[in-house]
Amino acid sequence: MPKQDTDTIRAFQGLEDSRSSVRLRAALAVGTTPDPRFIDKLIERCAIEPEFYVRDMLTWALTRHSASMTVPVLLNEVRSERAQARSQALHTLSKIGDRQAWPAITRALLSDADDEVARSAWRAAVVLVPEGEEPELAAVLSTQLGRGERETQLSLSRALIALGEVILPTLRAAMTDLDPRVREHAIATERLLRDPDAGFEFAIEEAKRVVALGRISQEG
Repeated sequence: MPKQDTDTIRAFQGLEDSRSSVRLRAALAVGTTPDPRFIDKLIERCAIEPEFYVRDMLTWALTRHSASMTVPVLLNEVRSERAQARSQALHTLSKIGDRQAWPAITRALLSDADDEVARSAWRAAVVLVPEGEEPELAAVLSTQLGRGERETQLSLSRALIALGEVILPTLRAAMTDLDPRVREHAIATERLLRDPDAGFEFAIEEAKRVVALGRISQEG
């Protein structure tokens, strides 16, 4: 058997090894010497790989292959019933940066019930959004304000801020929302847009005080 075929078999086996260190080395090897035969296997592993560092290496390995071969397969994967498959496919598309993938970033993905999928969709959206469509994207993202715990909220704020000043009208509208969590998140996001060094924790706590004082003054 030619050495190349032996290496291929070894890499395929390595990607399925029970030891994460072996899977990591196998993904590194595949990315170092890209081979289209590995694309399906890499994407399949992304959907089930439990270790973050290995998933990251699998994504890197995919980015080393031709986008014309990886993007169509990844676009199928974003429709998977498995949340991790959707999340990792979106994450990989954001790293590849091919704007032909933009139509796949649907409102359904941007509001996916799974926080990890939604966060990956937000990051992918701000990378792939065509010029001129940022305000529309900001409007869709704003529907997720107030969602989840700190980590999820920070991800959304970062995505919105990446769109720039176009988010301001949307944030201002959200500041009058009936839900105090939405108002707080909008205020904190605007603060971070104005002062990136403020820190999210500080911004959100300050926003809570603003919302509370606003309520008190209205009651008074």
